[in-house]
Amino acid sequence: MSLPLLPTASVHPQPAPIEDPSVALAQLTVSNSSPGVAPPSQCPHAAVPSKPPPRFIPLSASSGCPFSAKSPDSRASSSGIGLTEAGRGKLYYPDYLRLGSLLDCQHPISFASGNPCHDEMLFITIHQTYELWFKQLIFELDSVRAILAELNIGEKRISLALHRLTRIREIQKLLNDQIRVLETMTPQEFLEFRDYLFPASGFQSFQFRLLEIKLGVRPDQRLNPRWILNISPEHQELLREAQQEPSLFDYVERWLRNIPFREFRGYSFQRSYEEAISKMFEIEHNNINEKLEPAERSAMLRDLQNTHRTFESVFKREIHEELIQSKERRLGFRATSTSLMIMLYQDEPMFQLPARLLQMLIDVDEQMNQWRYRHSQMVHRMIGIKMGTGGSLGHSYLKRTIDSQKVFADLANLSTLLIPLRLLPPLPAELRDQMKYFHSVEQYDRTMFEMGGGGDEIDWSFC
Repeated sequence: MSLPLLPTASVHPQPAPIEDPSVALAQLTVSNSSPGVAPPSQCPHAAVPSKPPPRFIPLSASSGCPFSAKSPDSRASSSGIGLTEAGRGKLYYPDYLRLGSLLDCQHPISFASGNPCHDEMLFITIHQTYELWFKQLIFELDSVRAILAELNIGEKRISLALHRLTRIREIQKLLNDQIRVLETMTPQEFLEFRDYLFPASGFQSFQFRLLEIKLGVRPDQRLNPRWILNISPEHQELLREAQQEPSLFDYVERWLRNIPFREFRGYSFQRSYEEAISKMFEIEHNNINEKLEPAERSAMLRDLQNTHRTFESVFKREIHEELIQSKERRLGFRATSTSLMIMLYQDEPMFQLPARLLQMLIDVDEQMNQWRYRHSQMVHRMIGIKMGTGGSLGHSYLKRTIDSQKVFADLANLSTLLIPLRLLPPLPAELRDQMKYFHSVEQYDRTMFEMGGGGDEIDWSFC
């Protein structure tokens, strides 16, 4: 049985803008006639969807789970009292949070079997909490993608994207810490109810798969191309739709490609960088001790030459393309060069915010990888090398995903291409002026600074 692979999203230089992306994701619209990168699809929970929204399927049709399609008025509060009766027309806390439904989502199978296992309740609660946080992560991620889908992204919008990426990272930290709670369960306590779980598996978490796709995990990064067969047909369709949209990686690459300053009135960052690394490698070559054994010295020179080739990929497109073909690099030539310039000159006011955004993307990717690692270690602690409940290879499979599904590895690897500050070429004065924020009143037109109401001139004697 052959499995159709999910198609890779195509990215074009001129994306279609999102109308008023500061409003709720429900109001995002896509113009079919606009060429280029389409903006992210609507939030699954949008009030006015442009297409049938993804549905979050409850575990049981009778469970009363909060993901069901019931209207707010049809859900009773946890106390059984309606909004009007309990709060005299005012919003009631349990009703606002739908606690009646939320707290009715935990139904341990072992309890129904007549052999209740105490720790199954913890197992269910932990995983439901994960799914709620996945939902929030997807919501935040969609908003960041919407911001980066804009044609002209101002500093305030980049700041907002950074703010929401920071929130994503903090949620990820919480998810990693949450594993410690699950580890209070002993392997034997887990085995008491594990047999009841077949063939359900965390491998079937479509929200986690959706999160990976929206971040930018590609189909060819999956270790098992048939993984999607473990997902329900309805959820398979949701994931295929997401795969056809630009991911966060796609939008970040487009944003980097469009940032100016790489070339400016005769200045070229790549040419300047090439001159700087030539000096750096000359110093390193001279530092190789001639008194070393010939074989050892030859090996060091060979390593230095290989390292030099990596640096050359910044200003030699053909080397960069070879690295992409061999899947050693993913980020495009221009975007890689721009991101390196941002990191090298991150003390320049105009680059401080972009540098923080790039670092946050690295942090988010690292947290995803940390979660995979902690998950694999926890699984090994619980079941050793047994097969997973969903038929996967368990710990063996999870361990192999740790390094294979990174999204922003190219940004993390930029540290390889950094050079000492003492060798960093200064930017042209005219370019530096273009990149400055002025915090000194001397830089402004003084006629714009007047005392409010009195008309008296400001005392400029302090300048």
